[in-house]
Amino acid sequence: MKRLGRWLRGSLWLLFALFVGWQAWIFGQIWWWRDHPPESSSFMRLRLAELRLKNPQASLAHHWVPYGRISDHLKRAVVSAEDERFVTHDGFDWQGIQNALEKNQRRGRALAGGSTISQQLAKNLFLSPSRSYVRKGEEALITLMIESLWSKERILEVYLNVAEWGEGIFGIGAASWHYFDIEADRLGPAESAKLAVMLPNPRQYGRHFGPEQTARATRLLTYMSKTKIP
Repeated sequence: MKRLGRWLRGSLWLLFALFVGWQAWIFGQIWWWRDHPPESSSFMRLRLAELRLKNPQASLAHHWVPYGRISDHLKRAVVSAEDERFVTHDGFDWQGIQNALEKNQRRGRALAGGSTISQQLAKNLFLSPSRSYVRKGEEALITLMIESLWSKERILEVYLNVAEWGEGIFGIGAASWHYFDIEADRLGPAESAKLAVMLPNPRQYGRHFGPEQTARATRLLTYMSKTKIP
C-alpha cells in the first residue's frame, strides 16, 4: 500500500507539472503574440490536415492584415454579431451567457453558447472544436491570459486575422479577396454584414448563403453602425 501511495503521489505530481508546463507554454505564446502576428492557429492546422486527406497538395488562403488596414465597417459588424459588449467586458459576458442559457432552455437544446470574441480566439488559437468541460475550463484560462496581456484592439485584430471564413479560408485578408475581390480596408457595410453573419458556420455559409442568412445580414446593417469598437 505504501508503494501504491508513492506511485499515486508521483503520478499526481507529474500530471501537475505537465499541466503547469502546458500553461506556461501557452502564456509564452500569448506574450510573444502581443506584437508578433501568429503564423498559424490550432484551427488552421486542423483544417489543413483535413484538406490534405483529400488533396496532399492543399494549402490555406491566409495573410495578415494590420488593424488599421481593416475596414471599421467589418469591425463593427463582427462585434455586433458576435459580442456586442466586447469593449466593456473582461473576457466573459455574463449577461450574454445568461441569455444563452435561457434561450437554450426555451428551445430544449443547446443552440446559443454566449462565447465572447476573446473566448472564441482562445479556442481558435490553441484548442479544438470539440466540446467538453475540460476544454471549456482550458478555454477560460487562456481567455484570462489573453485579456490580461493584450489590449481590446489587439484581441480584435488577431481574431479577425485567424477567424475561419470558408473552406481553407482564414483571416479577413483572404476572405475579402475570396468573396469580393477587394482589400480588407475597402469592405463596405453590406459586405461586412455578410462576412459577420458567416462566422458561426463559415464552411456551410461560404458554399450557400441562403435567405435566412441574407435576412440576418440585413438586420445587422440596421444597428451595427452604433456599435463601439476599440
